[in-house]
Amino acid sequence: MSGRAHRLYNGETTVDFYGRRKIAFAASAIAFLIAVVSLLFQGIELGIDFKGGVSWEAPISNELNSDKAREILNSNGLVGANAKVQILTAGNVQRVRIQVGELPSDTRIKIQQDLAAAAGVEIIEVSVADVSSTWGRSITEKAIRALLVFVIAASVFIAWRFEWKMAVAAIVAMLHDVILSIGVYSLFQFEVTPATVVAFLTILGFSLYDTIVVFDCVKENSRRLNGAKISYGDIVNVSMNEVLMRSINTTISTLLPVLSLLIVGSWIMGAASLREFAVALLVGLGFGTYSSIYIAAPLLGVLKSREPQYRPYADQLAKGEDLAALIATGAASKRRSSTSAQSGNADISAERDPVSASRAAATAETLLSHPPRPRKKSRR
Repeated sequence: MSGRAHRLYNGETTVDFYGRRKIAFAASAIAFLIAVVSLLFQGIELGIDFKGGVSWEAPISNELNSDKAREILNSNGLVGANAKVQILTAGNVQRVRIQVGELPSDTRIKIQQDLAAAAGVEIIEVSVADVSSTWGRSITEKAIRALLVFVIAASVFIAWRFEWKMAVAAIVAMLHDVILSIGVYSLFQFEVTPATVVAFLTILGFSLYDTIVVFDCVKENSRRLNGAKISYGDIVNVSMNEVLMRSINTTISTLLPVLSLLIVGSWIMGAASLREFAVALLVGLGFGTYSSIYIAAPLLGVLKSREPQYRPYADQLAKGEDLAALIATGAASKRRSSTSAQSGNADISAERDPVSASRAAATAETLLSHPPRPRKKSRR
């Protein structure tokens, strides 16, 4: 096992997460911009449950395939090229799914009959789903309402359990995950279905859980390192290095069943609904883990560093051996402590009495610039 892997496995890392916050914020800003541009120009590919329409499913045969399905639509006055046609595989059985907009009932029945005739089956073996746009709009409104209620409830709980600055950082990280996940769906034109919405809500819960674990460790270290005369960025770094392996283990153990759904359930067994659910979970879990480490915790450090207790040490960050000593002993190294104490006392004195500080500086400058006195001749 390599040195880095060994330190990671034993929780002995000294990664400067807070010091790299600007890189992480810039990367998230670029990804956010790409997501917004994609949403503005491409939009979201909403499923039939949201925008309304008609869906048929029929077994594949020698006569019925995707091209034949589009021909049937053309013969019934529709544009087959605009329809969404999918081939679904479940074991050795294949079915074709056709989705179009809302249609009159007679046209819907006629297409069902033509598909049954082409497949050589009874009409009852061709399933039809008809969803009105009103119902789809209602589902969309309820999904947005559920998201707002979740965000408000989570904000109130975190502010009550921890503090409002932690609530702000957690909600920003959560919205970061939602927007980037939706941006991925827009960029690659993945279809958004009710299963996708359920997956997004699950993602929010996971993202919030991971962030709460980090914040709980930050809160404990704030108490443990109280009076150590260190920056809040150091507290964030100590906490992140302590929970890093736990976050990685949690993410891996969560991704394993998701990959099973995607590979076994979707690709091998051909369950399309599992694919929609698993892809949303896979995308969201990645963003959730990233945001708890590089968005929520560093943003909390930025907000807390402005407090009077941490302001004198805001520009000081322990790195390497100093950070390792801080993690192991809960105190800064002697060299860093003495330097921090001197600079901190000077900053505090200057802040409390700027006039005296300026006079002292002027006196010191005068003393240093005064010409040396001539030496007296020694008597013999």
